[in-house]
Amino acid sequence: MTKSIKALTEEAYQTVEDISIEQAKALLNDDAYVFVDVREADERRKLGVIPGTFTCPRGMLEFLIDPEFPAHNPVFAQDKTFIFYCAGGLRSLYAAKLAAEMGIGSVKNLAGGFVAWKEFSGEIQPEVG
Repeated sequence: MTKSIKALTEEAYQTVEDISIEQAKALLNDDAYVFVDVREADERRKLGVIPGTFTCPRGMLEFLIDPEFPAHNPVFAQDKTFIFYCAGGLRSLYAAKLAAEMGIGSVKNLAGGFVAWKEFSGEIQPEVG
């Protein structure tokens, strides 16, 4: 092993800032922000999603961001702040770092992820689609 999870995490935090659940809840309906759920489809189906979330499994992120790739999604071409989340906050931290490296201007990581959102009584809805 050449790099540990701890090292990867410390490296990601040099680029990406956490946003608290309280801060995120205040931004949920603000059009300047896009919440991006990088959990897998099974997780979303079983547990629900934060309302208005754009869903993008972590394994598809690069393909959806790249405007030259056929799977590109125009949601990533917007000049907005992207708040990434997963179950606990680690996958989304790495996803946000990657998005920043690919040129997404403003990214944040939801501290504690979906679990913390739900514990804080954040609004949840069934996955649509």
